[in-house]
Amino acid sequence: MSHRETRHRISRRGVNKGIGAALIAPALATRAFAQGAAPIKIGFGMALTGPLAVNGQQALLGAQIWQEEINAKGGLLGRQVQIVYYDDQSNPSTVPGIYTKLLDVDKVDLVMSGYATNMVAPAIPIVMQKNKTFISLFGLDANAEFKYPRYFSFIPTAGPNPKQTITEGFFQIAAAQNPKPQTIAIASEDAEFSRNAAEGARANAKQFGFNVIYDKNYPPNTTDFSPIVRAIQATNPDLVVVCSYPLS
Repeated sequence: MSHRETRHRISRRGVNKGIGAALIAPALATRAFAQGAAPIKIGFGMALTGPLAVNGQQALLGAQIWQEEINAKGGLLGRQVQIVYYDDQSNPSTVPGIYTKLLDVDKVDLVMSGYATNMVAPAIPIVMQKNKTFISLFGLDANAEFKYPRYFSFIPTAGPNPKQTITEGFFQIAAAQNPKPQTIAIASEDAEFSRNAAEGARANAKQFGFNVIYDKNYPPNTTDFSPIVRAIQATNPDLVVVCSYPLS
């Protein structure tokens, strides 16, 4: 082997070692940073009991699966993710206290909402006081009154007219019938989600040319709907829209 060939082999070996060291060093530094860094805490209330528990438990399971998968990949920004949550009991009155605790006591880095518009709306003023980003889960135009710039909604009915979008398909199909229906009854629960959806249904009725002949809401704790059904029957509408959660 010539001196030139030996020098070439040594040089290539040195370069390869250098490249390997350059690649390994940042990886070791990132691993050390991840081990020593505090977790990123994401907090939320969730309906784990009460009428919305079926939906809330599914939403929590999704968050837990995401946490497990993202942590298995090294977390976010080299830090593990920790979710902190409390049962809001499907009761909007519990929400302000939960988010106050999450932000003031648990010191979470990010807050998300629980399931449903009824739980999203009462959390927004608390989050606004702390000037935190707030991501909501299925909140139907919950930020319409607050117009909080750090609010983001995760819902398939988003867009310029979210209140109308949720019933728009129903009205499109109804308007395409021959003969076209003429009258409609709207019944809604007296709660944030249902009021927003009912407002959208009224706008759609006007847009698609239907005459609203019944439009009333009922208390959230209603269990006997017989009087409502009889009142709707008395008006004899062609169509009926009920704005509420599935259990109502």
